[in-house]
Amino acid sequence: MTGRGQPPVRLLFLIGDTGGGHRSAATAVAQALDHAYPGRFAPVICDPMRGPDAPQWTRWLAGLYGPMARQTPWLWGAIWHAASSPRVLGWVRRTLMPPVYDGVARAVAAGRPEVIVNFHPLTADPAVRARDRDTAGLQVITVVTDLVTAHPAWRDAPADLVVVPSAAIADRCARDGIPEGHYAQTGLPVAAGFCQPPASAPERHVLKRSLGLRGEFLVVVTGGGEGSGGLYRRAAAILETVNDVDVAVICGRNQRLRRRLTRLAERADSRLTVLGFVDNMADWLRCADIVVGKAGPGTIAEAACCAAPLVLTSYLPGQEEGNAEFVVQAGAGSYTPRPGDLASEIARLRADPDALVVMRAASARIGRPRAAADIADLLAKAAEGTEIAEIAIDWSEPAPADLTAPIEPDLVPAGES
Repeated sequence: MTGRGQPPVRLLFLIGDTGGGHRSAATAVAQALDHAYPGRFAPVICDPMRGPDAPQWTRWLAGLYGPMARQTPWLWGAIWHAASSPRVLGWVRRTLMPPVYDGVARAVAAGRPEVIVNFHPLTADPAVRARDRDTAGLQVITVVTDLVTAHPAWRDAPADLVVVPSAAIADRCARDGIPEGHYAQTGLPVAAGFCQPPASAPERHVLKRSLGLRGEFLVVVTGGGEGSGGLYRRAAAILETVNDVDVAVICGRNQRLRRRLTRLAERADSRLTVLGFVDNMADWLRCADIVVGKAGPGTIAEAACCAAPLVLTSYLPGQEEGNAEFVVQAGAGSYTPRPGDLASEIARLRADPDALVVMRAASARIGRPRAAADIADLLAKAAEGTEIAEIAIDWSEPAPADLTAPIEPDLVPAGES
C-alpha cells in the first residue's frame, strides 16, 4: 500500500462505451477508491474501442451498438448469441479486434499499472494478453457488469479474479471451471449517490419539488444510456390512461426520442418532464414512486439501491435475459411488455399504496449499495500483493429469488423507441 510521500498506485480501468453501464461501473469503483483510500490510487479509465486513440472504423463499429439496441434489438440478440460460440468469438477476436488488443497494450506500456481492472467483455482477453506479456507481476481483475446472463467473453479469458454481481453468474463461473477463490460475488457497483438510505415519503416530496416538479405521484421512465425500450409509446400510454401521475422520461443519448417527447410534453399540461443525460439520476430514482424501463442491469441495480419499485417493460436479447425474472421473483417489481398493460399496472399500483410499500421493501432487499466499496477493497488488497485466493472471500448474500426459473412465455425483447 502506498505510504505518505510515495506516488499513488496506478490502476488501468478498461471499458467500452457501448451503453452507459460499463463507464458508470468503472466510475463508481474509482469514486469508492478515492473515498476509502484518498490519494493512494490513481485509476485511469481507458476505452480501447471508442476512445480517441482507437481507429475510426473501430469507433464506428462499436458505435453501432446504440442504434441496434434502440431499433433492431433482435439483430443485436442474434449477434450476441452467435458470438457466444467459441469458434465465432475466436474469429471476432482475430479479425475485428486487433486494434483493441493493440490499444490495451499501448495503455499498459504507457501507464505501467499494477492492476488492470476490466469492465467490458471484449476487453477481458486483451487485458489477459497484456498481463501475460508483462514481467512485473501485473494482475487482471474482471468486474462483470451484466446481472444474470453474462456473455462467455467475460469468463473465458483467465483473469486472476472475476468479480460477479449475482449468484447466477457465480454459479456460471463454477460450471465453467473457474477455480473457487478466483471469483467473488459483490453485487453491481453503483455511484455513491444511489447508496444513501432510502427516502421517506416526505423526503421524496421535498426532492420532487427541488427538481422542479409539482410533488405529485411520480413515474420515472428510463431506457438506459441509449434511451431504448419503446419509451415514447409507454410514456404516452401512461399519460393518456392515468390522470393523477406525473411522468419524467430520461432519454439518455436518444435525441430523436427526446425531440418527440418534447412535442408531446407541450400537450401534457405540465405532467411530462423530458430530459437527456442527467448527472443527478440518483435524485430522480430516490424520489420516484415507480421506475419504468427496460431490464438493464444498471437501471435495476441503481433503482434497488434507492428502494424504488420497478415496472419493467422490455429487455435486450442476450445480456439482459433473465433480469426481469430476477426482479419479479424477488417481489421488487412487475413485468408488463405491452403499453396498454403498462398503463393499467401503473393505475393499479397508484391505487394500492400497500402494494407499493411491499415492492419498495423488496427492492431495497436486492440492492447492494456496498458493491463499489467492496470492489475497492478487493483492488486495494490485490495492489498490496495479497494472494487472490485470500482476496476472494465470500462477499455474497443469499439470492433473493430463484434465478434458474424458465423465462415466462410472454417476455418479449425491447422494441423500437
